[in-house]
Amino acid sequence: MGALACDGLQEVGYFWSEALGWPLVWDQDQETAIRSPHGGPKITWGGPPLMPKSGKNRLHFGLAPPVHDDQQAEVNRLVSLGATRIDIDQRGGSRVVMADPDGNEFCVLTPPIA
Repeated sequence: MGALACDGLQEVGYFWSEALGWPLVWDQDQETAIRSPHGGPKITWGGPPLMPKSGKNRLHFGLAPPVHDDQQAEVNRLVSLGATRIDIDQRGGSRVVMADPDGNEFCVLTPPIA
């Protein structure tokens, strides 16, 4: 089993654990890792020091709320966990651009249609 290794603080590991509902499988020395409850690779954050950011992230998550859920309710839930909303010109798009506690961009999409 592999891992997607990310640069990030312990808090961002906690955030994504709560945001995705995935358990922490590692939390030691400011390093964190989560894994889907169904198995598969881990997502890890190495803790400080962080590399300086330059430009847009190459990896960008798109989260879709469950069928029949409300996009705005999901945005509000993520804000309560530590995300921030990023106001950018979306040209009438159906996604809400946000950032996790480390400033990494991600989108909240409209819920899928059943």
